[in-house]
Amino acid sequence: MKFEKLNVPLEGKRIEVEGGQLRVPANPILPFIEGDGIGPDIWAAARRVLDAAVKKAFGSARRIHWFEVYAGGKARDRYGEWLPQDTLEAIRYYTVAIKGPLTTPIGGGYRSLNVTLRQELDLFACIRPVRYFEGVPSPVKRPQDVDLTIFRENTEDVYAGIEWREGTEKCRKVVEFLNREMGCSIAADSAIGVKTMSARASKQLVRKAIRYAIERKKPSVTLMHKGNIMKYTEGAFKEWGYQVAREEFPEFTITEEEAGKLAKRPASKVMIKDRIADSMFQQILIRPSDYSVVATPNLNGDYLSDAAVAQVGGLGLAPGANIGDTTAVFEATHGTAPAYAGQDKVNPGSLILSGAMMFEYMGWLEAADLIVEGMRQAIRTKRVTYDLARHMEGAITVKCSEFAGVVIAKIEEGS
Repeated sequence: MKFEKLNVPLEGKRIEVEGGQLRVPANPILPFIEGDGIGPDIWAAARRVLDAAVKKAFGSARRIHWFEVYAGGKARDRYGEWLPQDTLEAIRYYTVAIKGPLTTPIGGGYRSLNVTLRQELDLFACIRPVRYFEGVPSPVKRPQDVDLTIFRENTEDVYAGIEWREGTEKCRKVVEFLNREMGCSIAADSAIGVKTMSARASKQLVRKAIRYAIERKKPSVTLMHKGNIMKYTEGAFKEWGYQVAREEFPEFTITEEEAGKLAKRPASKVMIKDRIADSMFQQILIRPSDYSVVATPNLNGDYLSDAAVAQVGGLGLAPGANIGDTTAVFEATHGTAPAYAGQDKVNPGSLILSGAMMFEYMGWLEAADLIVEGMRQAIRTKRVTYDLARHMEGAITVKCSEFAGVVIAKIEEGS
């Protein structure tokens, strides 16, 4: 496949999808987006760790051929636009990609590049596992009880970007229509946004969450929603979720209500339950062990994933993936932190662990396990970046690149 301004590696093969399954060659070409702000720092560190894990796990039998594609500042400089078609086509063609953080202005400017990527590539599931690494500072008493995977719907809700600025002609027309035709009482000086939630998108998100729970033998899937207030959007999300469990996975699932009527819950079945969003924020603080997989609409998932990872070390240790039916983009879940750009200072853990998720998705489990254990052992040395060191007694602050070196050393020591 040819691209306008991209240099495809001379060696390597693309990952293909056949019958819904990945066919991963021993020498895959993997697109990457370096990212803005601290992106170059953390990508350089993460890439070294990923390559080291593949080499340790597979020797010379497997190797990644990295393929740089562009979004954000580098794309603007190269193409004159923030997200060129080249990049979208490359990710579609090569199936699996990884990216650093991308800048989005607040309140104006261009639309979120992260949201645009997800919608253009139909990456409908944002998956964010939250785990605790021993020794990481935490504001809660028992962070080790947090073992949570959040499935966040990625394409709808208020993130659909359907909104009109106050005072514009289009906004005035929408306000007048709602007041006149729908019986609303919206103030004339209001801005308007539309919250969309479809049965198709909601069901495919819950379907993926339930399959994940079944395959990994997780005890429950919780549908998190605000359906007590938004009855026809978030309330519908809950009902659609139960419908998927009831109609598509009856032999593998049981509802919390059904289980409550039994003397003993069948251990082999995944419990399907639901929680109101505001209650859920309390629950993950005081009873985190009650929750293993959460499926939720877009905005809820954004808040919940950050709140959950705050208990286990912060966004520097938060991996993430955006996955559709045939395409997946793994990413650092934090922002660009431009104040620290080029200082070789920040924690590369989010992108490193996202790389481990990517390898797991590809079926390279040995490399994924080496990375997670390498991170675990590196943190135990207390040679960590400033975000962790400032809260750890006896810790030594190291640079971003140096922390990657500690992780690599632990990977290479592994059996």
